[in-house]
Amino acid sequence: MQRFGTTPDPNRRYTRRPGVYAILPHAGGILTTFQAGIHNEYQLPGGGVDHGEQPLQALYREVFEETGWHITQPRVFFRFKRYVFMPDYDLWAEKICTLYTAQPVRRYAAPLEPDHCPVVLPIEGAMNRLANAGDRHAVARLFNL
Repeated sequence: MQRFGTTPDPNRRYTRRPGVYAILPHAGGILTTFQAGIHNEYQLPGGGVDHGEQPLQALYREVFEETGWHITQPRVFFRFKRYVFMPDYDLWAEKICTLYTAQPVRRYAAPLEPDHCPVVLPIEGAMNRLANAGDRHAVARLFNL
């Protein structure tokens, strides 16, 4: 599996954390989420798969919580891993990231997650603004950039 980001520290223990994320083409760009607060960055909507939860359930839940949008037609597109500190959980994690392509259907509500705001970024702009190198790589691959 391809790895992005920093090299893992051999002296640190990492907790494996599966996550699901969506590339959502919309209005000539992609629907992202801007997470303010301690992160202050643009991200693909998504997040961790909870214990006992199926990946697709987590994808629908996370996209709705972070954007207020419902999605349809999710398909696995790309997988990668990265090693990061997750300050929200005070956790060093080996994140196993599964990226899906999907279609946003309709915005039903404001985001449920604090400090999240849905933002449509132009595809080229997403290449400069998405915080995660693995996400940028997948978007470039999807749109042949």
